[in-house]
Amino acid sequence: MNDILNQNNQIISVGELNRSAKYLLEKSYSNIKVEGEISNLSIPSSGHMYFTLKDSDAAIRCAMFKNANMRLNFSPKNGDKCIVTGNVSLYAPRGDFQLIASSMEPSGTGNLMLKFEQLKNKLAEEGLFDETKKLEIPNIPKHVAIITSGSTAAWQDVLTSIKRRAPSMKISLSEAIVQGDIASTTIIDALDRIHKYNDVSKKSLVDLILIVRGGGSIEDLWCFNDEFLAREISKTQIPIISGVGHEIDFTICDFVSDLRAPTPTAAAEIASNGYYNLNEKLQTFKNDLHDNISSLITNKKYIVNTKKAELKNPLTNLKEKIQKIDNIDLRLLQAQKNYLKEKALILNNLSSFLHELNPKKNIKELHLMLLNIKSKIELHTLSKLKFSKSYLTKLESNIKALDPLSILERGYSIVETEDGKIVKNSREIKTGQKLSTRFATGSASVKVIDKS
Repeated sequence: MNDILNQNNQIISVGELNRSAKYLLEKSYSNIKVEGEISNLSIPSSGHMYFTLKDSDAAIRCAMFKNANMRLNFSPKNGDKCIVTGNVSLYAPRGDFQLIASSMEPSGTGNLMLKFEQLKNKLAEEGLFDETKKLEIPNIPKHVAIITSGSTAAWQDVLTSIKRRAPSMKISLSEAIVQGDIASTTIIDALDRIHKYNDVSKKSLVDLILIVRGGGSIEDLWCFNDEFLAREISKTQIPIISGVGHEIDFTICDFVSDLRAPTPTAAAEIASNGYYNLNEKLQTFKNDLHDNISSLITNKKYIVNTKKAELKNPLTNLKEKIQKIDNIDLRLLQAQKNYLKEKALILNNLSSFLHELNPKKNIKELHLMLLNIKSKIELHTLSKLKFSKSYLTKLESNIKALDPLSILERGYSIVETEDGKIVKNSREIKTGQKLSTRFATGSASVKVIDKS
């Protein structure tokens, strides 16, 4: 076939030309993705699908055979914008340029919405959205864990709202990424951290979780539609409020959580609503108490005035009351002195206890101990050095005693032949032979005159 293409001057048939073009197209454009709008859709009884994929600039005929059609998760129709994956080819009998589709998916948001609905239906059928299985949101939660990114506006909105409405509520951030491919994994990790905290913590257990993120496109919020995340949320035994996106946004996280809030701020308001209502009730009680006390004082004043009118000698009663008040005052003063004395004793005991625990004292004791150890080390070192020096001196004396040259200092000498051989016996020398004699200091050449 390459020969046909290379022979420019040779006349070829139409069939050969189409087959050559088909070969080049299939070789050069295999497994490509093309985006466009479906038109002229036709599905004959064979089950194959024929349609045109077009955009504002061009159109291409497409064929999708039955075995590929069976793998579709949606029913395409005219006007659908889709992404078609396949191989470019040529229908040789007619010379039609076409795309043989191996797969097809809705383009952009339409595909995501399809996946969303499919997962939603799947999880609903499994019972993950069952209202009877959802946990009750605590009215006054003591410790709320927020799962979001600490750099988002959603975190600041939630924090501000809760601090304003419920300043005594404990808030913890379990950091997570809330957008991107790995976001759902980090949210699962954040849930796992909360569970591990509750497993080891004996106090201040997390009793409510908020999963929050601000608004965005469906792509931005897609991590909250993850199936693994949905299953982790459904297994969590801590109530969860989902506050993801704006009021019009819905995610799988919203459906599987115990409660959906339309926004992150709304989630914070739901979590702090018990505290907020409690403050209103306290204010109502305060007003009622004030009114009751005012009424009581008014009634008591009336009774006092009535009794005052009945008193025959108020001065006498007044003196008795004054005396009684003085006695009470004395007892109060004595009780105050006793109380202060008792607290002073406790304070002195605590002061002594703190003095005993003062690190300066321990440091001083350790410093003295260190000086003592240092002194012992120095004494031991000096003793070791003295012993080593004495031992070296002794070894030096022994070496000197064994040194053959030291014998020469006592008046002896060493006689050697001219070739350096030491003479040990008179039989080894001859009369007239020249010898060398080594003394303790210096040497001399000698000649044998006689031997015996």
